[in-house]
Amino acid sequence: MGENASFWESLIYAHPTCVTWKQEAEGSIYHLASILFVVGFMGGSGFFGLLYVFSLLGLGFLCSSVWAWLDVCAADIFSWNFILFVICFVQFIYVTYQVRSVSFDKEFQELYSALFQPLGISLTVYRKIVLCCDAEVVTLEKEHCYAMQGKTPIDKLSLLVSGRIRVTVDGEFLHYIFPLQFLDSPEWDSLRPTEEGIFQVTLTAETDCRYVAWRRKKLYLLFAKHRFISRLFSILIGSDIAEKLYALNDRVHVGKGFRYDIRLPNFYHTSLPETPPVPPPRRLQRRSSGRPRPGVPNCSSPRKQ
Repeated sequence: MGENASFWESLIYAHPTCVTWKQEAEGSIYHLASILFVVGFMGGSGFFGLLYVFSLLGLGFLCSSVWAWLDVCAADIFSWNFILFVICFVQFIYVTYQVRSVSFDKEFQELYSALFQPLGISLTVYRKIVLCCDAEVVTLEKEHCYAMQGKTPIDKLSLLVSGRIRVTVDGEFLHYIFPLQFLDSPEWDSLRPTEEGIFQVTLTAETDCRYVAWRRKKLYLLFAKHRFISRLFSILIGSDIAEKLYALNDRVHVGKGFRYDIRLPNFYHTSLPETPPVPPPRRLQRRSSGRPRPGVPNCSSPRKQ
C-alpha cells in the first residue's frame, strides 16, 4: 500500500502547481477547434451521422494542429493533433466510399424509401436483404399465374413492387394484392422451415407486374445469420397477413352455411355445420299422439332409420 501511495503522490505532486495563470486568452484558432469538437460530438448514427462526426472532428484536430504549430510551438501537441486529423480524414474517406458503394437500381431504391427506410433500416442491412434475392426483379405478364391452386409448391417469399394480383380459390374471387404487399405471406407463415407445402389459392396477374422473390432456403440462412433481419421480416409478414384478412370477404354464402376465407391451409374451405334439431320435451311428445291440434305443430321427433 505504501508503494501505491508513493506512486500516486509522485504522480500528483511531482509536477509544480500553477502559481500564476495566463491573463491572455488563447487565440481564435484554439476556440474554433473547441467549438468544432463540441458540435462534432453531437452527431448521430448511421452513415451520414459518421460523416458528420468525422468531418467536424477532423477540422477540430486540424485547427488544434495549427494552434500548436503557431501559438504554442510544441512539437508533441502538434504531432498528436495532426495524427488524429489524419485518422479522421481516412475514416471520412472510408465512410464516403461505403455510402457510394451502397447503390441500388431504381425499383430497389423506391422499395427502400417506401417500406424499409420508415422503419429505420440502414442501407447496409438493406443491402444484405437485396443480395439475398440476387438484386433481381421478376416480371409477371398480364393474366399469367404466379401460383396455381394445388400445384405450385411454396418455395419462396415474394413482394409485389408494381401491378395488381388477383387471388382466387376454386374460381371464386378472394381479394387483390397491391404493391408493397407480399404475394404469399399466409403460405409462408403457415409452414415451418423444415416443412413443405403447396398453394391452396391461385394468384393471377391482372396487370403487368413486377415482384422481388427470396428463395425459401436462402432466406432462412439469412435469418440464421442476422436475427435482426429475421425479426424485421416477422413483423412485415404479420402486418401483411393482417391486411389481407381485413381485405377478404368475411363470409361467402355457400348453400345453407358460411365459408370463412383466410387463405391458410385447412381453414380456407371450412363450412359452418347446420344446427341439429332439438328434440322436444317428453311431455309434449305424449300430448302429440294422433292428429295435431289446430294451431299446434306436430313436435314428435323423427324416427331414426
